[in-house]
Amino acid sequence: MASPTYQPRANTNGNGWRNPVGGTDGSRRPSHQPRQEEEQAGPGGPKLLPGYGLRGPRRSPHVLTPESLASLTLPVGDDGVIIGIDPQNQPAVLSLLRPAPLEIVLVGSVWMAQVLALRTVATGARVAVETARPPAWAQMAQAAGGGQQCVSVHDVRQIAPQGPSVSSPVLVIRDMGARPPRNQLAPGPWQSVLTVLPFLGPRSPQMLGRADLVGLQRLSPEEAEVVTRIMRLPEQVGAVLPTLSDNAMLWCSRDGHQFVMTQPTDAETQLLGGPRRMD
Repeated sequence: MASPTYQPRANTNGNGWRNPVGGTDGSRRPSHQPRQEEEQAGPGGPKLLPGYGLRGPRRSPHVLTPESLASLTLPVGDDGVIIGIDPQNQPAVLSLLRPAPLEIVLVGSVWMAQVLALRTVATGARVAVETARPPAWAQMAQAAGGGQQCVSVHDVRQIAPQGPSVSSPVLVIRDMGARPPRNQLAPGPWQSVLTVLPFLGPRSPQMLGRADLVGLQRLSPEEAEVVTRIMRLPEQVGAVLPTLSDNAMLWCSRDGHQFVMTQPTDAETQLLGGPRRMD
């Protein structure tokens, strides 16, 4: 059987399935040279056929006058570490690393301190832990940072200067019981110091008085009275401290106070276990 033959399909305007290979005079246009319609530039750039070309900044609706730039705004919330949710079920953000020195006291568990450490590392900062019980921090330090050395653990009085900077801030965590020795590393620009107290000791009132920020887990009624007096909290707020759940905290400073509930993620629960007040 003879092969069927088809009449060639005329295509002179380039709107069919195949594009014409040359111009109207039969000549071939080099591929690196623009078409005639592309050479005709208007106020908005090259003249494009409807339905062709990318709609981007070269289009006039995307162009702003210098007078309009002042009206541009970028909605950005607080920066810092998300430590939980507030009573209005909104994210509670704590700025732990600042260009000014920041001294923090946490009266609570190592579990809460390690959650804060993990979330601080997630922001790109480094954490240096000075502790009397390195084994309690070893697993968390190894797991943090996805294999990178983001958390370092040091024995008491064995911590070296960390070299903080705006591009590499440091959170120093001191976990040495209710009577910690004097700081080896003082707070400085982009280096905050967080001291963990399991309960209030003889020197705790002085530490609370000079702290810039204080975090409180559940306290005994006697401890709540001391903290209420030192931090100048309302009596109704101090009365709540002995009733807090294991994952609830009160964060307070000289400017105010805020209750926060810290809900651990699945990864944090798998690594650290559930919330607890005492270790």
